[in-house]
Amino acid sequence: MLRSASLRRAAPVVLLLPLLAQVPSATADEHEPGSLQRQFAVAAERHHVPQSVLLAVSFLQSRWDAHGGAPSVTGGYGPMHLTDAVTALASAPPHHADGTEDARGDDARAPRTGAGVESGSPAWSGEPPARLRTLDRAAELSGRPAERLRTDTAANIDGGAALLAEAQRAAGLPASADPADWYGAVARFSGAEDSATAAAYANDVFDVIRGGESRTTDAGQRVTLAADPAVAPATGQLAALGLRDTARGPVECPETVACEWVPAPYEEFGDGDYGNHDKADRPLSQSVDYIVVHDTEADWDTTLKLVQDPTYVSWQYSLRSSDGHVAQHLALKDVGWHAGNWFVNAKSVGLEHEGFLTSPDSWYTEAMYRSSARLVRYLAKRFGIPLDRQHILGHDNVPGTVTSTIKGMHTDPGPYWDWAHYFQLLGRPLTPSAGPDAGVVTIRPDYTANRPVYTGCVTTGEACASHGSGAVRLHTAPSADAPLVKDIGLRPGGQASTTGVNDTGARASTGQSFAVAERRGDWTAVWYLGQKAWFHNPKEEPTAVNARGLVLTPKEGVASVPVYGRAYPEASAYPAGVPVQAVSPLPYALLAGQRYVVGGRTPGEYLFAPTFDTTGHTVVRGKEEYYQIQFGHRVAFVKAADVRVSQD
Repeated sequence: MLRSASLRRAAPVVLLLPLLAQVPSATADEHEPGSLQRQFAVAAERHHVPQSVLLAVSFLQSRWDAHGGAPSVTGGYGPMHLTDAVTALASAPPHHADGTEDARGDDARAPRTGAGVESGSPAWSGEPPARLRTLDRAAELSGRPAERLRTDTAANIDGGAALLAEAQRAAGLPASADPADWYGAVARFSGAEDSATAAAYANDVFDVIRGGESRTTDAGQRVTLAADPAVAPATGQLAALGLRDTARGPVECPETVACEWVPAPYEEFGDGDYGNHDKADRPLSQSVDYIVVHDTEADWDTTLKLVQDPTYVSWQYSLRSSDGHVAQHLALKDVGWHAGNWFVNAKSVGLEHEGFLTSPDSWYTEAMYRSSARLVRYLAKRFGIPLDRQHILGHDNVPGTVTSTIKGMHTDPGPYWDWAHYFQLLGRPLTPSAGPDAGVVTIRPDYTANRPVYTGCVTTGEACASHGSGAVRLHTAPSADAPLVKDIGLRPGGQASTTGVNDTGARASTGQSFAVAERRGDWTAVWYLGQKAWFHNPKEEPTAVNARGLVLTPKEGVASVPVYGRAYPEASAYPAGVPVQAVSPLPYALLAGQRYVVGGRTPGEYLFAPTFDTTGHTVVRGKEEYYQIQFGHRVAFVKAADVRVSQD
């Protein structure tokens, strides 16, 4: 929230890190000339920017990571996220327009795949917006070549400091040593065009200053920002920036995020076809049980263009990478077409995060992670959604509806989304809840250190650039040389899974919980897709934490239990005029002796909404109930009558 300038201190008492030779000694290399901590100190002194401001801005952009010189999803480079969209971004189709997935995922009407949508090239023509080309300006101000700003951390930090100093001068303010005097410069640095987004960004930066931060970066450098809880920024400076006011409109967002209303159209366009969502009355008509995290595979302007196309598909919110700005497109009571599974769509909220994954190791900004986490906390509280990975799903965790749709389901946000950090921001860090002999484990590798080899980011079969990941590989035996486990839904011929970046057949992701099948030395086996799957889990560097939870197994005397991709009612529950939806099992089975972690219990339910006119829309509920389980990389459903549940 904005804070009154009258709360500012008469004199600064900032716990700034000392400059130059007196930098902190968290690690020995911080005394070396090339250490990252020292680079911040040198740049701050050169451009007369308070070191705490420079460190906090960089933390909100990148958490001080350099990402090996790779650009972010919006073309930002280095610890300061200096943007050069022309160099970084190339044409790529939005993910709803590729593959065979029907984003609506409902058998009651024609598929809505998005195929043929002409998009992918950036929506801007000529020069990109100013927020996507800050690197060139930083090069001019700092006198350093643009290429060095992309690849050299010292140059990148210096360029960012130069931009902050320029923003302070543009405001007609002196280069004060008091960080409180830099609120307007920080707001301008965000690149936001409206005051609400600029304020939200600046408030986040000063929250970092007040609370302090300390972490080891992806390059192994320890960086520390001492807390300054007394700092009270001059929020009144915002008014002098001349930014436009954004009317929030009928948005459903927490006050702590900048949110605008960009409505998705509900239009009829002939032959009974309409788009791009369905009117509903949630949660009165149906409970909202899931939040689905997507990435867009398109730039921000293209994303907004697509969601305003009545012939396309829809989701509830889009989030911008550069500053965490949020646009809401649908009222929460209505149903978006985004997840490819109608049961999930009808009971979820979809969040699309700006992403343009043409670079193999693109990354997401801290500003977007924080804004997204605030939005998810708000939604979870509003609808009573548990903050766990059974209910906060990636699009890659949503199951295919029937066997034929499994191959076409999408794989975003993929193995590079930092679920551990996301859940820390959600206030639900993934920590052990049981002892070493627990019957359940929750996947939790060290994101930065965990770097499994993925292939196919650029060229099929070729290794992707090394990058931190929240996923672990699953093998048929406790050995890295053992084949990967099979996913017969993805490969009916029985071939083993691959290391492809979009192959989810042998992948367990951070936050997902599985029942332990066996432990052997540094390896742990879990039940996964009807088989025993092993992952490397050494005690000295564990990739999972021990946990407790409800697990289920087939009832006594039952050899095999069918597994479903949607929890639809039994045939007798459908009223006249509503076609019965097939309760069609997936090609997997839950076998006797196997156990799977329970995510929740739900009645069979189906939203019948095939027409533009909502008069005949009906929610069908059955008497038969289902359990949601963590069955593989994706969740699945089993009938409650087929299983027994116990605490493990």
